[in-house]
Amino acid sequence: MREEFDALQHNRTWHLVPRPPQANVISGKWVFRHKTNPDGSLERYKARWVVRGFRQRAGVDFTDTFTPVVKPGTIRTVLQLAVSRAWPVHHLDVSNAFLHGHLMERVFCEQPTGFVDAEHPDHVCLLSRSLYGLKQAPRAWYHRM
Repeated sequence: MREEFDALQHNRTWHLVPRPPQANVISGKWVFRHKTNPDGSLERYKARWVVRGFRQRAGVDFTDTFTPVVKPGTIRTVLQLAVSRAWPVHHLDVSNAFLHGHLMERVFCEQPTGFVDAEHPDHVCLLSRSLYGLKQAPRAWYHRM
């Protein structure tokens, strides 16, 4: 949890502000996973702060959510073409990918459980970057890339 929270802080994902009146403040939760090695052994424990995007209001907390996707058949075709022509193929993995997308809307969420600022316990997070669970997170990531 500390590693995830530090990544959120490092990326300047939000800044704390007093709770605005009538603002839709989205709650969040910690999601835990076991990351495994290719042989199935435990690599590490992973925690992610995820907001409950189903509580967002269309037209208020988000507008567009569409982001282009690649069909599996297209990927297979490109890989087959690369193999047949001996082209090099590279793979890219981006750590905390959605945290790199910038938000255009004003979205508020609660402070992460266990990491509430002692000086401002009643403040909320005004998001400047997308978080997992937001309706517009995939689109923000796509626009950033």
